Amino acid sequence: MYKIILIRHGQSQWNKENRFTGWVDVDLTEQGVSEAHTAGRSLREAGFTFDLAFTSLLKRAVRTLDIVLEELDEKGIEIRKSWRLNERHYGALTGLNKAETASEFGEKQVELWRRGYDTAIPPMKPDSQYFFANDSLYKDLDKKDIPLSENLKDVVTRVLPYWNNEIVPEIKSGKKIIIAASGNSLRALVKHLDNMSDTDIVGLNIPTGIPLVYELDADMKPISKHYLADEAVLEQAMETVKNQGKVK
Repeated sequence: MYKIILIRHGQSQWNKENRFTGWVDVDLTEQGVSEAHTAGRSLREAGFTFDLAFTSLLKRAVRTLDIVLEELDEKGIEIRKSWRLNERHYGALTGLNKAETASEFGEKQVELWRRGYDTAIPPMKPDSQYFFANDSLYKDLDKKDIPLSENLKDVVTRVLPYWNNEIVPEIKSGKKIIIAASGNSLRALVKHLDNMSDTDIVGLNIPTGIPLVYELDADMKPISKHYLADEAVLEQAMETVKNQGKVK
């Protein structure tokens, strides 16, 4: 049996402002920092230690991981970063307030854009202030690999090769792994691990800053999973994510 930890970054500034964030490199709020510290303490109290960490290129995930490892007194472990663990690219929706967008286009449409598996997202235009092709974070990435928009199916397509080729071999070698990423990159991974249908994944909401523990068998199939949080805290955190796309 293998154990791995998945953790969505703590609350970001644009989470707080209820905006579609995607690849925009926003930082954590004070609440997000606090969530990361709480996550680290909960992992320490549960007896977790790690040999290797994976995260995205985005500072909200990187900083969450740094804080967690600081709480565990493990800042010296190897950290590998990849764009393949980035949040999904929200295309032309990037920067828009989710509730205001729901008021304009309807909650059902925004729910499909946010949670649908293969719903098309309006692409980002090259003249957008958020266009990423010239971003220094992606200077080593072939420009053809920088999307103009993504749905969850697209995220699954880019996350799974990294999981299968880079992360799984390390797990099977016996290393204790933590993955800090974003809501949709983790939804893509959970969909794969739990063999969730394209329909069921719509209802999956991953809360910010709460560690998710997976126990996997030798074939990387889940034996069990649970969040390191009280049920009431977990339910409230999930409800917060769920309600982001509703008209205020």
